[in-house]
This record gives sequence, C-alpha cells and structure tokens, in this order.
Amino acid sequence: MRSVSEIAAPSSCWTLAASIGLNTNILEINLINLIVVLGILSYYGKGVLINFLENRERTILNTIRDAEERHKEATEKLQGARTRLQQAKVKADEIRINGLTQMDREQRDLVDAADEDSKTLEDSKNYTIRLEKQRAIEQVRQQVSRLASERALESSNSRLDTELHLRMIDYHIDLLRATENTSDWS
Repeated sequence: MRSVSEIAAPSSCWTLAASIGLNTNILEINLINLIVVLGILSYYGKGVLINFLENRERTILNTIRDAEERHKEATEKLQGARTRLQQAKVKADEIRINGLTQMDREQRDLVDAADEDSKTLEDSKNYTIRLEKQRAIEQVRQQVSRLASERALESSNSRLDTELHLRMIDYHIDLLRATENTSDWS
C-alpha cells in the first residue's frame, strides 16, 4: 500500500525532499505543519483577522445602536399612541355625556311641548264647548223669545180690541215725542 505522500506527489519529488532532510511521514509531520501553518496565519493573517473582527464588532454595535434607536422610536410612538388613545377615550366620553345630556334635554323639551300642546288642546276644547253651549243657549233663547212673542201676539190679538190698539198706539207715539224732546235739549 502506498502512503498518502506518494499519492499526492511523484516519487522524484520525494527524493529531493529526502535529500533536504524533510520528514515525509505524515503522522509525524502533521503537528509540525499545523504549528507552522498556524504561526504563518497568525503572523500574516493577524491584521486581516483583527480587521475582520473589528468590522464585525462595528457592524454588531451599529446593529445594536440601530435596534436601540428603533426601540426608542417605537417606545415614543407607542407612548404617543397611548396618549392619543387616552385623549380619544376622554373625547368619546365627553361626546357620549353631551349626547346623553342633549337627549335628556330634548326629551324634556318634547314632554314639555306635548304638555303645552295638550293644555292648548284642552283650552281649545273647553272654549269650543263654552262657545257651543252659548250658541245652544242663544238658540234656545231665540226660540223661547220667538215662541213667547208668537204666544203674546196671539194672546194680544185675541184679547185686544180696536180701542185698546188705538190707546197703545197713542201711548207709544207720546213716548217717542218725549224721547225726541229730551234729545233736542241735550
């Protein structure tokens, strides 16, 4: 079986390496190669690694600062939103209270207006009843008066004779003259 070093490089190269004094045994040389590689990397890659870590640190710090700023902005916005919500609740309560007050006032006004209308209708009804009562009384009076006049006329016509008629006419003529004389003096 061939070793890994023989597979990786032709044997002519290894003879050169054996003449220089390099050890070609991979198991023995691995630790030395690893130390050499790490030493070279730490010497030459130190700056790159430090730059990479510093860049990464700056990126992380910037990300943290941005996150803190966004958190602060979000907190301020949340506080502003809470303040606006509280103001909106107060305003809504004021509107609700004003609405209820207005509703109660309008309800009282409607009840008062209904009471006033009811009173006006009652007064109108009572006035109409009195008016109709007076009309009925007046009609009854006129009918009674007419009937009394008719009966009196019938009665006087049946009882009066011509002489009594003449005396009545003379009496009324004298009354008219006396009235004219008193009006002339005034």
